[in-house]
Amino acid sequence: MMTTKQNTFKRLALPGAAALSLLLSACATTSPIQQTRSTFEAGLPTNWQNAASSNASPDTASLSEWWTRFDDPVLDALIETALEHNTDIRSALSAIRQARAERGLTQSELWPSLGASVGASGSETRNRETDRHTSSENYSAGLDASWEVDLFGQQRKYLEASEAELAASVESYHDVQVSLAAEVANNYLTLRSTESQLAIVRQNLESREKTQQIVEWQEQAGEGDALSTQQSLASVEQARAQIPALEQSVVELRNSLAILTGRSPQTFELLPNTEQGLPDAPAAIAVGIPAETLEQRPDVRASERGIEAASANLSAAERSRLPTLNLSGSIGIEALKAGDLFDPQQIIANVVAGLSAPIWDAGRISRNIEIQKENLTQAYLQYESTVLTALGEVENALSSIDKYSQQLSTLERASQAASEATQLAQLQYESGEADLLTVLDAQRTQLSLDQSRITTQAEALQAHVQLYKVLGGGWSNPTETSTL
Repeated sequence: MMTTKQNTFKRLALPGAAALSLLLSACATTSPIQQTRSTFEAGLPTNWQNAASSNASPDTASLSEWWTRFDDPVLDALIETALEHNTDIRSALSAIRQARAERGLTQSELWPSLGASVGASGSETRNRETDRHTSSENYSAGLDASWEVDLFGQQRKYLEASEAELAASVESYHDVQVSLAAEVANNYLTLRSTESQLAIVRQNLESREKTQQIVEWQEQAGEGDALSTQQSLASVEQARAQIPALEQSVVELRNSLAILTGRSPQTFELLPNTEQGLPDAPAAIAVGIPAETLEQRPDVRASERGIEAASANLSAAERSRLPTLNLSGSIGIEALKAGDLFDPQQIIANVVAGLSAPIWDAGRISRNIEIQKENLTQAYLQYESTVLTALGEVENALSSIDKYSQQLSTLERASQAASEATQLAQLQYESGEADLLTVLDAQRTQLSLDQSRITTQAEALQAHVQLYKVLGGGWSNPTETSTL
């Protein structure tokens, strides 16, 4: 028997050519976006499957600045700086300006073109019989105008496509914002995790060095042997060997954050040198409902704009079969002297109108229409894929938060037990109730569990970051980009 979730996704999936034909045919009566949304939203679930186990709430008011939920001023400053100075952000802004210029170029095709010309000519003749010279001058100025009248709206459809492409470039800019904020947060959390692990290794190394000192004293006093001393020394050096790799990771992560914020590593001073550890996870998760996520995610919105552009281009291609009306005209002035141009003796004007329609073009128009139809089909399929991917990513992120939370709770208990076991083993060894191997084994276990705990804590926080990313959080209101 098919489950509820399977039924939901069956309704969401567009079954090949039949559903696409339905969507394409509906464009004649409704806008492509209205038809597309109604097709998908009819099968959307009302709630997320894994929301109940992840302490999720429907409040999405602060999704645009989700990083403030971690209550970490350094993280806030890093993301704000990156959103302003990152090179990918500036490149996306440049793409918006380019798309706006292209839209203006398409819009200019709706208006007549006007040109001006000024000319001058002169001649001189000589009569050989009378040896007389005569000369004449002629000056002219004129205006030429031409206009292809958009009788059946073909050019207006091209303008609609250009406007949709501009809107898609704005959504791509928002998508860059979303990805960048998440990348900065993940790098920052990894950095804090690495710094915490480095501190744990150094603390564990200090404990092992104290044990080694005791073993050496015992050997010098004749109460121990060289084997125990070497075993203790090996344990010390094993812990010490982890430090250079962790220090290198810290350097690389700091440099990555510098680049993400648009700074050179040499001038990057935004992060304090002190190790402050990982921030706390947000108390509640703002997830909203699936339909709101599709409204919020820039990649889904960009896919919608892609459908709009493809639909408009198809309509424009279909209008290529219809007649076109071309108007052209000119007005000119001729005078015998340059000064007489302002007091013309002769004005010449003409207007020409021509109506033309394609009769035979070797199938070029038909082939172009077929191309545009396939572009529209691909735009619908891209939208479908983006929607399904979005739904799956949110469910995965919610599940990850829940599972990492369970794993972290277990590791915290295990780490606490390992710490107490190490202390007890150390005391028993000093009192002669336990051997050295028990102490060394307890120290290794504690280090391993502490590192696993820190890694899992960072992964749990990164699961929150991933959730906010796949929910579409991290971009500003569309009205704020109107002046970009």
